[in-house]
Amino acid sequence: MRRYGKNPDEDDIRVRPNRKGNRPRTHIRPKHEDAAEGMVLTVDRGRLTVLVEDRVVMAMKARELGRKAAVVGDRVAVVGDLSGKKDTLARIVRIAERTSVLRRTADDDDPYERVVVANADQLAIVTALADPEPRPRLIDRCVVAAYDGGLEPVLVLTKSDLASADKILETYATLDIPYVVTSREEFTDGAELARVHELLDGKVTAFVGHSGVGKTTLVNALVPLERRRTTGHVNAVTGRGRHTTTSALALPLAGSDGWVIDTPGVRSFGLNHVDPSRVILAFPDLEPGTVDCPRGCSHDEKDCALDAWVADGRADPARLYSLRRLLATRERRDED
Repeated sequence: MRRYGKNPDEDDIRVRPNRKGNRPRTHIRPKHEDAAEGMVLTVDRGRLTVLVEDRVVMAMKARELGRKAAVVGDRVAVVGDLSGKKDTLARIVRIAERTSVLRRTADDDDPYERVVVANADQLAIVTALADPEPRPRLIDRCVVAAYDGGLEPVLVLTKSDLASADKILETYATLDIPYVVTSREEFTDGAELARVHELLDGKVTAFVGHSGVGKTTLVNALVPLERRRTTGHVNAVTGRGRHTTTSALALPLAGSDGWVIDTPGVRSFGLNHVDPSRVILAFPDLEPGTVDCPRGCSHDEKDCALDAWVADGRADPARLYSLRRLLATRERRDED
């Protein structure tokens, strides 16, 4: 017999009686073939805001997913009440395979990795040229995390009216990372905002940076106020809004089918989870030279074959230096 309500979100299945009378039991998992597809916009204490077509729906993870968690950017299958009306709650029953993952650990000694964003195309690393001073080691760590997770890094350098961008750009020139330089004065006239918009157009871009660099100001300029209000999260218990940078939040890019994902400000970016063998894949001119490397080579040791590869003129020595600098960030703590 059925013990579900009139509008169940389960498939029709036979169940065996439960003597306790509290819940039907079955080993057969529902298929949810009629589940709707959606994108996770933000997560807050077990409640997920999901965009389903043109509706923002509150949802929770189905028990059948076990410990598998959905994060911002995940493509998910949702069942239940998808009206998006107040006090309704849907269920996430499937999480699609991810195309990319931005991960970090609290520090380099922490074995527990945290998935920050899924399915992003780019990682925009926002750095002020002054006030606060740029932190190249933190930039290096974000670049490594991007390469490791399958994202393309982008540099967004702010406050160029206070200091020159030449030194930072020279440091990362051999990595061929796209960049845009903005100033506080010219940013308001729209010209520099248009250049940033061009880099993000049609792509899902996660923004990362430490406090004070202008990350949230930039995101607010890229996303109209009415869209932030529509997509921004409201606590389901208190009814109060939360500041957008206390948790990752996906927002639609104005005038484009792209998305901007604002993430909380970071003081450090742990790389305990990073496998150096994946970072080398971001250097196609150097990667073939690793064939003759000893097993488990860190690419920064005496017998590394990359030295001979560069000596033979097959790659620019500056590229090998950049690779080794990035790999070394995993062994070096970033200073606040």
